[in-house]
Amino acid sequence: MQYGFINVAAAVPSVRVADCEYNIQQIESLIAKAEGQGVEIIVFPELSVTGYSCQDLFRQTLLLEQAETAVMMLLDFTRNLDIIAIVGVPVVVGGMLLNCAAVIQKGDLLGLVPKTFLPNYGEFYEKRWFASALDIQPTEVRFAGSKVIVTPQPTLFRTFQGALFGVEICEDLWAPAPPSTNLALAGADIVFNLSASDELTGKHNYLTQLISHQSARTISGYVYSGCGFGESTQDVVYAGNAVICENGRTLAEGRRFSLEPQVITAQVDVEMLRADRRSNSTYSSARHGIVPRVIECHGATAARDFKLERTVNPYPFIPSGGDIDATCADIFSIQAAGLAKRLVHTGCKTVVVGISGGLDSTLALLVCVKAYDMLQMPRLGILGVTMPGFGTTGRTHANALSLMRNLGVSMREISIKAAVTQHFADIGHDAAVHDATYENSQARERTQVLMDLANQEGGIVIGTGDLSELALGWATYNGDHISMYGVNAGVPKNLVRHLVSYAARELDRASRLTLEDIIATPVSPELIPADDDGNISQKTEDIVGPYALHDFFLYYTLRYGFRPAKTYLLARRAFSGEGGAPQFADDEIKRWLAVFMRRFFAQQFKRSCLPDGPKVGSVSLSPRGDWRMPSDASAAAWLKECERL
Repeated sequence: MQYGFINVAAAVPSVRVADCEYNIQQIESLIAKAEGQGVEIIVFPELSVTGYSCQDLFRQTLLLEQAETAVMMLLDFTRNLDIIAIVGVPVVVGGMLLNCAAVIQKGDLLGLVPKTFLPNYGEFYEKRWFASALDIQPTEVRFAGSKVIVTPQPTLFRTFQGALFGVEICEDLWAPAPPSTNLALAGADIVFNLSASDELTGKHNYLTQLISHQSARTISGYVYSGCGFGESTQDVVYAGNAVICENGRTLAEGRRFSLEPQVITAQVDVEMLRADRRSNSTYSSARHGIVPRVIECHGATAARDFKLERTVNPYPFIPSGGDIDATCADIFSIQAAGLAKRLVHTGCKTVVVGISGGLDSTLALLVCVKAYDMLQMPRLGILGVTMPGFGTTGRTHANALSLMRNLGVSMREISIKAAVTQHFADIGHDAAVHDATYENSQARERTQVLMDLANQEGGIVIGTGDLSELALGWATYNGDHISMYGVNAGVPKNLVRHLVSYAARELDRASRLTLEDIIATPVSPELIPADDDGNISQKTEDIVGPYALHDFFLYYTLRYGFRPAKTYLLARRAFSGEGGAPQFADDEIKRWLAVFMRRFFAQQFKRSCLPDGPKVGSVSLSPRGDWRMPSDASAAAWLKECERL
């Protein structure tokens, strides 16, 4: 396990029913293949040593002895291998036969885990041959030349690098209270399931949902291996299901009905799972009273070079898949419902919002329109105010006016140039010096205009700043930093762009054309005069860095508490240029990661006094909810790690 990732595999070998020698050869072949791929733990199907569908042959002493001999062969085969293998085998305990998972590493039988819930319906009559883990007391048994304890107590296995895993078998997952729930609550990061579920019409979708939901409910990795080709088809068929999930997300899935053996692999992020568990108080509360038995695994013979195999989404805030429009609609509804409640509570009929012709103010205005439509209030109660300043370009000014006109809201245009010029004279500032005073005076003047208009109209000022700006502190304190309700506070910059794009597809042609041009306009506060051609000269991403990177850093730093080294590792993969994502060189990623860390720590004082605003996703910077941080916390440790990258 490196960077918190552990390489796991689900194997589906070919089997011959009751031919243990053949079966163990197939298992050994797939173990060798997985070892060569850097797999650390591999799981095989239920009763994979004998074949699951032996039926009354499980009562044959010869078959049971052959199964034990086969496991001894496997122990010898693995003597010089680091990989941990989990295989299914029948084990005699006293006067009972148990359906067990044997956990093997480096020639040692680390443990035997018995199946708890035995199906006894349809074509499955396991109680005819096997006893349940619930039927036994902790018992020492001698099996395959080893002495191990077989117990109904939850058993965990700890790898050399600290990952914890547990095992359950087939029907256990389908039970009302699966053993994997207690295993996870006891600390298992990953659960391995040896299965023999038959194939029926519609069953596969239910099974994959069950696996996904269990991994989400237990905040764990879940690795499932089911019997495949070679099992008896006397009455049912086994399709060879192989699935690897991580907290509800499917990482890998095998080919059903394959006639060839297969090994599917994935990297499970144990560090991510543990971060989620730590932040989930419900999960912590449920753990009381569960005392597992922990078995230590062996260490690795030699260190392996780490290679990140999994795909990393460069836009973790952006919904993926075919439901993006539905997700955008939900986000709009959350924002609009939050504002609607504030309007009903205050009794305000008017909202005042500054419209710059940029992305953030556009989204804020669209949210206001949706809230007013929800409340069946006339849109003329929305007062859009455009306030040209020294850096306002013709493009953004025209888009601001067009947007307000197309949406049917009230419009005001108030130039701030004269007021700010007078202010410069009052404080003795040279207007030719384009410094922070020059820029922030404009931002604060605009805020003053909006606040005073709100007083005049008996309304409230709607904030336009987004989550990315809050993370970087890219806002003027007591300027655009302040409002009476910040509808965009939970929306990062790249998601703002998607939401506006979604709205463009939903509106009339004139509004769509305006929104498309706003989306194509460079992000800028427009506080510095335009260039000689009248174009924007002050581009935010040239100053603070690409929002694609900063949103990525924000997500993994806050959502999972990842250290800079791991965030950098993920960013290198995400922005490698694959799949159409923007490409950034390693030096660029390092540079902007350091900028993010420095600004994030230094600008906390602005976030400590944010106005109210709705949370829309898993990350929020509200000081009243998700993020509480001292304004004077030191970034030294984070910056030092950035320097070492």
